[in-house]
Amino acid sequence: MDQDIHWMQHAIALAHRAEKEGEVPVGAVVVFEGRVVGEGWNRPIGRHDPSAHAEIQALRAAGQHLANYRLPGATLYVTLEPCCMCSGAIVHARIARVVFGAHDDKTGAAGSVFDLLQSPLHNHYVDVTAGVLAEQCGSLLTNFFRRRRSNHNRK
Repeated sequence: MDQDIHWMQHAIALAHRAEKEGEVPVGAVVVFEGRVVGEGWNRPIGRHDPSAHAEIQALRAAGQHLANYRLPGATLYVTLEPCCMCSGAIVHARIARVVFGAHDDKTGAAGSVFDLLQSPLHNHYVDVTAGVLAEQCGSLLTNFFRRRRSNHNRK
């Protein structure tokens, strides 16, 4: 559990990078054999790319780092529960474990709305640990959207 907290704090730091770029503050890190092999933060706005979620960025970086699109034995830490798109990429990458912070009650695909990571219909099963530093991860998002609404209402 200490390792989960350590790596989730790393993902939170990446989420702050997203926020500084005007993106929704979500960060992700792929850890393999105790070391970071990929990291990412939300960048769909800046990259004009709907697939540029933190998880996708981290998976792409890990694949490049390990020279393999399959990442068996790796753990993905992400501050927000993955969506359907990211969950599909996680399954295809053969990530062994996903650890996330805040639940996403609107589009979460790791148990909140959908359960794609542990679906018996897939030929790969992903172990999921939910709620690591959930309050801290959730408050990042809540505060971001509160400020965004406040700024929008001032206009």
